[in-house]
Amino acid sequence: MVVPPWLSVPPPGYGGLEQVVWGLVDGLVEHGHAVTLFGAGRQHGTAADFVSTVGDLQYPRLGEALPELAHLARVNHLISPADFDVIHDHTTIGPLVAGRRAVPTVATVHGNPVGEYGTVLSDTDQGVGLVAISHAQRRLNPDLPWVGTVHNAMDMQDFPHKLAPGRGPVLWLARFSPDKGPDVAIRACRAAGLPLTLAGKCNEPPEWRYFGEVVEPLLDEDVNVVFNADREATLRLLVDARCLIMPIQWDEPFGMVMVEAMATGTPVVALRRGAVPELVVDGVTGLVRDRAEELPEALRAAIRLDPAACVAHAARNFSRDRMAQGYEAVYRQFAFGTTEAAWEPTPIATR
Repeated sequence: MVVPPWLSVPPPGYGGLEQVVWGLVDGLVEHGHAVTLFGAGRQHGTAADFVSTVGDLQYPRLGEALPELAHLARVNHLISPADFDVIHDHTTIGPLVAGRRAVPTVATVHGNPVGEYGTVLSDTDQGVGLVAISHAQRRLNPDLPWVGTVHNAMDMQDFPHKLAPGRGPVLWLARFSPDKGPDVAIRACRAAGLPLTLAGKCNEPPEWRYFGEVVEPLLDEDVNVVFNADREATLRLLVDARCLIMPIQWDEPFGMVMVEAMATGTPVVALRRGAVPELVVDGVTGLVRDRAEELPEALRAAIRLDPAACVAHAARNFSRDRMAQGYEAVYRQFAFGTTEAAWEPTPIATR
């Protein structure tokens, strides 16, 4: 299992990819597989054996190409067919360099496979199979060498959840970016007459710039801002929230925060973009709307949704066990040529 060199697994705070890999690694180990995790830094919290390619996490250099390339070069030197049956790569550049490996590689695509990223993926080596994290993501570039679609998931053991609807503020939980629509969230909550908590990742210059220029001028007493909350604080916010608002302005390839919200019993109010309709059961675990003007009514109505239905839907469709099963099917089909059908997630509404 190869992750980027930026963050630890699991991450201390924001880090959806690393959170997913944590669940996948532990799920595969539970299924009896021997897993080695290649990453950076000096510690990890998974059940896998851990091999670090560099002593320090490379997060301060996030956005540079060389740290990830050097990390992958070191990984490639450490991999041999005698030790591994399959490599699972979660890095951005991995599909370009995986052809140098003598071991089959599947690579999960965590971003939108269009634009410059789509160009990189279109040059994927023939010995590499790409895995989508949603049908919506896969439809954006259907001609890539996809070998399966497996929804992200997480460890829900001992996950906190509520028995009654939350009475706290509406919660927006994302990075401060125009793609995530925090300004839309402020306007929608204000129109609905509901308080809002903006809990955002904000530690890179573009995020601070966007916050200062767009978000800060909109703030008033009805909006509370929490910067860079750790995992424990994030879960408290989710449990207390009336609902999670997802006013996304782009085609979100997945949106792990929606699964986390539903797992705590918190319904999701979202715009119909990207993978939202795949994850949220409209009218049961959330309310999905087409236009921002429809969000205030949905925010007020979300209090009527049953937290137990949210928890049940998340547990049934987005458990680490289900994700591990999905990737096992991909590994067998791609690396060993089995004839079993390609894994396709089919979430079932819980009513």
